[in-house]
Amino acid sequence: MANIELLHIEKKLTIRNITGNDIEEVAALSDNSFGPDISFKRDHFASQAEIFPEGQILAEYEGRIVGSCSSLILNFDEYRDNHSYSVICDNGYIRNHNPDGRNLYGVEVSVHPDYRKLKLGRRLYDARKQVCKELKLKSIIIGGRIPYYYKYEEEMAAEEYAEKVVRGELYDPVLTFQVNNGFVLNEVIPNYLPDDDASRAYATSMEWDNPDFRTK
Repeated sequence: MANIELLHIEKKLTIRNITGNDIEEVAALSDNSFGPDISFKRDHFASQAEIFPEGQILAEYEGRIVGSCSSLILNFDEYRDNHSYSVICDNGYIRNHNPDGRNLYGVEVSVHPDYRKLKLGRRLYDARKQVCKELKLKSIIIGGRIPYYYKYEEEMAAEEYAEKVVRGELYDPVLTFQVNNGFVLNEVIPNYLPDDDASRAYATSMEWDNPDFRTK
């Protein structure tokens, strides 16, 4: 029965690149996911789709856009000393996209809360991995939120919290998901996204290495 249900879902679900006709709906999804204070707007998504269309992906279920993810290419080493969200993704416009770079940088993932049973986050991450492989990039790097950190900030530093989540001693909806998808913790970044109160502005620098990458 489970296999029949999965097949039914797969027939109704499409993972594809974002086009100009999708921008309004993708922007509305971002607003619904993150709220108006930190969500990307129409101009951000339009710029992303124009500059790097291969890296902008959505999930469509029965004709409705229910998930999306954004990314750009860069050389991450150039940003190690100034690794903030606004700098590394050009405030969401990705005009710093470098097609000759070595790393795919994940900017945002949005999933409609009513469709989480479809495992859209994992499907979008898998699509990103496919882009990384097809473009022969070294790795995917993300700056991930730690939205449950606010519950523990009086007990431990953000670095200790992240390590405990990685070891499976604590659960964080974002960091635990990333670990389960093969991403490795590099460091904890302060002041990454100042408006992210739940994470207390911290983020985790996570990396997934492309197993097919070959140094030229």
